[in-house]
Amino acid sequence: MSGWRSDPDELPPSCLGLHLPPEQPDCVRLRWMPDTRRTTYARVVEHTCDGCRAVSYELCAAGGLMFICRTDRTRSGKPEVRETERLITNRAREMWRDLLFGFAR
Repeated sequence: MSGWRSDPDELPPSCLGLHLPPEQPDCVRLRWMPDTRRTTYARVVEHTCDGCRAVSYELCAAGGLMFICRTDRTRSGKPEVRETERLITNRAREMWRDLLFGFAR
């Protein structure tokens, strides 16, 4: 796909987001649901790089709960936005940590 870099050595100097490692053995599959629009506003707490990867992730907080939002730009046209269930902070941060270390996707 034109415009997206798959080789980490090709990262532009302005690429400041987190980059996920490859999936680890026995990687857990997260349940990705369509964007629910359950709240009108969600605060992005942390995020992965969206400048050099076709799929990016955001750890979001809204209404006292947290969730992970995934934006997939691999298909032409409108990006596909999906999210995990909304969880209490500790559980959501554990899921985010697993995602960052390649133990969940």
